[in-house]
Amino acid sequence: MIEKTKQSTEEKQLKDQHHHLHPFSDPAGLKKDGVRVIESAEGVYLRDSDGNRILDGMAGLWCVNLGYGRPELVEAACHQMKELPYYNTFFKTTHNPAIKLAEKLSEITPKHMNHVFFTGSGSECNDTVLRMARHYWASKGQPEKQIFISRENAYHGSTVAGASLGGMKPMHKQGGLPIPGIVHIQQPYWYGEGGDLCPEAFGLKAAQALEEKILELGEDNVAAFIAEPIQGAGGVIVPPETYWPEIKRILSKYDILLVVDEVICGFGRTGEWFGSDYYSLQPDMMPMAKGMSSGYLPIGGVMVSDRVVDVLEAGGDFNHGFTYSGHPTAAAVALENIRILQEEKVVENARTTVGPYLQKRWAELANHPLVGETRGVGMVAALEITNNKEARTRFDDNGTAGTVCRDFCFKNGLVMRAVGDTMIISPPLVISHAEIDELVTKARKCLDLTMEYFNAAE
Repeated sequence: MIEKTKQSTEEKQLKDQHHHLHPFSDPAGLKKDGVRVIESAEGVYLRDSDGNRILDGMAGLWCVNLGYGRPELVEAACHQMKELPYYNTFFKTTHNPAIKLAEKLSEITPKHMNHVFFTGSGSECNDTVLRMARHYWASKGQPEKQIFISRENAYHGSTVAGASLGGMKPMHKQGGLPIPGIVHIQQPYWYGEGGDLCPEAFGLKAAQALEEKILELGEDNVAAFIAEPIQGAGGVIVPPETYWPEIKRILSKYDILLVVDEVICGFGRTGEWFGSDYYSLQPDMMPMAKGMSSGYLPIGGVMVSDRVVDVLEAGGDFNHGFTYSGHPTAAAVALENIRILQEEKVVENARTTVGPYLQKRWAELANHPLVGETRGVGMVAALEITNNKEARTRFDDNGTAGTVCRDFCFKNGLVMRAVGDTMIISPPLVISHAEIDELVTKARKCLDLTMEYFNAAE
């Protein structure tokens, strides 16, 4: 039903306050400050209820890879809604969109991955991964292989299993997490944790923590190692060049599954179809979501390697699934989204044209007095706010500077996310060079305003 009476921003904020509990938010803080009301979007821009035009430097939540307002995706949803809006894939049943999408995903993912288990989100993917890996080992007669090794500050979703697999301490403080059978090792975050080591030496050290943990726990007890190619929500942690080769060397010695969480890196974010392609990884399971439909409808899936599928097929019932696994309308939109990514060469352009330009312009921010480091790959990037470039130190209350900068960004027409005092971006893959120039110009202005804020406070 179309709203006929135009309401003020204040009226909408009040209604939201009375009825809406927001994710990852302090209800009291929202009540005090009020929420932003986004009303429309086109391309890489949002428009709020006060008419402000805002460049979305985060592509929603890392997901609107094709940008906003693509009519083809709307038409795909409309056509499928008319034909078959919903049906489940339980009870020996399937439908055309699920069949076609599964086939298409097997074409664009690594060659050894030819089966997908559909979910509704990345969080559901990682719940699936936990259960599937343990079922795999039980089916092989090794039920004691239960433990997952993950990384500190990793993000793998906010369901109970997903948040446990993730390594974010604020999430673990709520709900008695992590659940048993999940342990965490050092993240490959050179800027924040590298100390006096060079990036290359630190990358090796962080990777070798995996072997130390395997030996501590016992290979016969470890089911899998799970990691993002690049840690996204943890602050766009791009591992040193030595990290992934050493991880691969270690895993080649042990009978342990590799789970590569592609929920953020998948569908072109790194300039390759998947982060696994970028780092030449051979995952046994590959959770993915977000960019699969450019965020237009919720859908996710776990790609499963042939060697794992061979065991699962002999292992009897896998008693797991979701009402919306392979939802036909979401699958139809994902198919159309992938068609556009392929036909318009969006991923190739992210690798050869727009990604290199973004990284070049972003690196120019390294000369700002507040910036200790810029880093990025493809269409994702970060910068570190510091009060001392050489010492790589933070302002006294870590996170305050990032919050101040983030708020200046939104007031000046830019969405740039703060993770502590790390500022991160992940714009739509279809952003133009001129729009990248605008993003960088606005980011520099907001860094200037942040510096003025702290200078005035001294």
